[in-house]
Amino acid sequence: MTELRRDADTIVKAAITAALPDAAVKKALEGRMFGPGKVRLVAVGKGAWQMAFTASDILKERIEAGVVVTKYGHSKGAISNFDIYEAGHPVPDQNSFDATEAALDLVRDLTADDTVLFLLSGGGSALFEKPLVPAADLEDLTRQLLACGADIVEINTLRKRLSAVKGGRFAQICAPAHVVSIVLSDILGDPLDMIASGPAYPDSSTCAQARAIVKKYGLRLTPIMEQLLEEETPKALNNVETQVTGSVRQLCTAASAACRKLGYEPVVLTDCLACEAREAGAVLGSIARYHADADHSMAFIAGGETVVHLTGKGKGGRNQELALAAAPLIAGICGAAVFSVGSDGTDGPTAAAGGYVDSMTQAVLADQGISVFDVLAENDAYHALQKCGGLIVTGPTGTNVNDVAVLLIRR
Repeated sequence: MTELRRDADTIVKAAITAALPDAAVKKALEGRMFGPGKVRLVAVGKGAWQMAFTASDILKERIEAGVVVTKYGHSKGAISNFDIYEAGHPVPDQNSFDATEAALDLVRDLTADDTVLFLLSGGGSALFEKPLVPAADLEDLTRQLLACGADIVEINTLRKRLSAVKGGRFAQICAPAHVVSIVLSDILGDPLDMIASGPAYPDSSTCAQARAIVKKYGLRLTPIMEQLLEEETPKALNNVETQVTGSVRQLCTAASAACRKLGYEPVVLTDCLACEAREAGAVLGSIARYHADADHSMAFIAGGETVVHLTGKGKGGRNQELALAAAPLIAGICGAAVFSVGSDGTDGPTAAAGGYVDSMTQAVLADQGISVFDVLAENDAYHALQKCGGLIVTGPTGTNVNDVAVLLIRR
């Protein structure tokens, strides 16, 4: 393993560790007083298990019962008296529907003295779902949205109108109980009505915006879907208290500190990266070319969430595609590397968290008869990076605060 790759792995580990929800959930709950009635817990998202475990450790028997819904492979075992479900992501499946029904059963028939502790993290849009349309139609629409390059806000604007629990509707079901919502943000700018499609927050999006998204991408909808897009979502909720506990800015700050500790001069370019993955990779590669003659080690950091417009039938994710797109531009630049990772430990439909390339990656692939440009056209970054040792694999992390991409120039 090269020194650059070791540095990359160290930075990834430090950034993700700092973004774990444990400390944030602890801060939100310690010393908090609840009403005289029952406290029941619902935790949803890729970080749900970690958040629920921390809440259980702090509140112990004060929580009467709980339901935890997370992605396959993200549960780390039993927690107290909670029922734990694993379900489909990014496309909801029957386990998503069954787990959501269990959560709804838990919060029905509560009184104004009772509290629902709602722990929410990214990924909840697929994991927490009671569709108002047939499951097959919802799955088809989800795949259309993922394939056309729609961003997460656009996707969730549509999702919440086709669901009985999104767009503030879950909080309505909990009423008259008070909902204490603790949110781990995975969307740029922390829009609370969009994180996991805002089950417990008033919806700011409109029917007109939903129609515009359908027109923009030429989406195929059933007549029932078209009808539901004309029904407005809740615009006010009087039984919810919300607190954001973490975001991509925290991820970038931690990555910056890790880079400095390793001897790099860190520069945080943005924590609002939102563009095509391969465009972001090309930009980082271009920055590497500009600073190729730097006389000291530098690190350029960009946090956010890119998108992939599918043009092929390969395997990969936005972080792997971002990294691979940088390879041609940093080819031959001694001491240059680009890597990008998803903080949740998964990237697209793969077991990898992201990808790593350096100045030799393009040549290593070319020696195997592989063209980076052909790979990108086929959206097959996973297999290419696998062949050159460029996959980053962390396993499920317990958090989900967007992605971080880093350009390293080692001197």
